Parts: sequence; structure tokens; C-alpha cells
Amino acid sequence: MNYDNVEILFAEDSMDDATLTIRALTKSGFLNKLHHVKDGAEALDFLYCKGTYASRNTGAKPKLLLLDLKMPKVSGMQVLEKVKSDPAFKSIPVVILTSSQEDPDIANCYALGANSYIVKPVDSDNFFHAIKAMGMYWMILSQPAT
Repeated sequence: MNYDNVEILFAEDSMDDATLTIRALTKSGFLNKLHHVKDGAEALDFLYCKGTYASRNTGAKPKLLLLDLKMPKVSGMQVLEKVKSDPAFKSIPVVILTSSQEDPDIANCYALGANSYIVKPVDSDNFFHAIKAMGMYWMILSQPAT
């Protein structure tokens, strides 16, 4: 598989949440180039072209990183910190998409450089609309850093 054209890297360990998010993006028309990884370690491997992704073009960066916080191996917070402290990846928008409404998580994510923090709505209709709006903003309206 060619991973060089990925526009959205989506790190989510819950298959139910991943399926809902991918379905919402698909129905909204934003899923042409999304790659889903199941934990923070795999997200870092993807970005840094290691492990399974060693043959990936190091210059091909996703346009958006959707990141859950509570993941095995490497947490979303650790991925965020690594991405935003690396000049090669700092300009990639990172949207935290999580169930955590805890004030310390929100404050820490913004302090580390998150571009947005979205709490996953419990209701499926609200979840769909939130994902559609998020996709519209980050993939269509927002202008990337040059």
C-alpha cells in the first residue's frame, strides 16, 4: 500500500469510535486519503517512517492528525508532545478527538500545541455533525502553514 498520499492520520484505539469517525467522514465526503492507526506508537512509526512504514516517503506528511488521548503503548499526549516539539512536524494541525472532558487534559493539550480539542459527543447524530464540521474546517477552510 502507498502511504505517501495520506491526508489524515487518525490515531484511535477504540474500533467502535474509529468506525463511527470514519463513517462520518466518508458520508461527509472527506475520506479520500485517511489512514487509521490503533495506538500512539504506530502513529509515531507512521510519521517517522519506521517499522511497517519504513519504506514510506519521509517528505510526505499528513495534512491533519486526529488523535485520541487514551491509547496503549504511547498516549496521545505523548504523540502530541513529540509532534509539536519537532520542527519537521510542528506545522501539522493536531485535533484531539477524545472522550476526556478533564480540565488538566484540555489545558495540557493546548499548552503542548494542540490546534483543537473536541470531546466526542455520546449521541451518534451529534457525533456525525461534529465530525462533519471538523472535516469541513480542517480539510477545506483552514489554510496550511507554508
